[in-house]
Amino acid sequence: MSSILSIAVSGLAAASERLQDSASNVANAESDGPTSASGSPAGATPQTQYPPAYTPKQVRQFATPGGGTKALTTDVQPATVLASEPNAPYADQNGEVAKPNVDFASEAYQQLTARYDFVMNAYVARVYSRMMKSLVDINT
Repeated sequence: MSSILSIAVSGLAAASERLQDSASNVANAESDGPTSASGSPAGATPQTQYPPAYTPKQVRQFATPGGGTKALTTDVQPATVLASEPNAPYADQNGEVAKPNVDFASEAYQQLTARYDFVMNAYVARVYSRMMKSLVDINT
């Protein structure tokens, strides 16, 4: 595979990962859970009784030696923020729960960025394919 095509394919993969992580963040934005300091009934801890809050992901994209790009998925820091939900069975003594730290404006930006990255890298691959076809036609 040529370096031009491998660069475009790496960009397609990175855009796909960015979109997948962002979509997962949006889908799980309301998946809250107990705080680490939640009170618990005798003998049971909220961490074992209820699932933890969703941990949002973020993509760090960087250039690779020789061309191309690589996407590295990491956890958002801080992963959760406190939210008031006094009726939640896993709320702490103050009525707070751990809510995923998802910023919808940032997620919309990430999804648009992934879309444009994907389209541009697909265009590069298509132009490369046409160029190679033209070279084969010239040589025959």
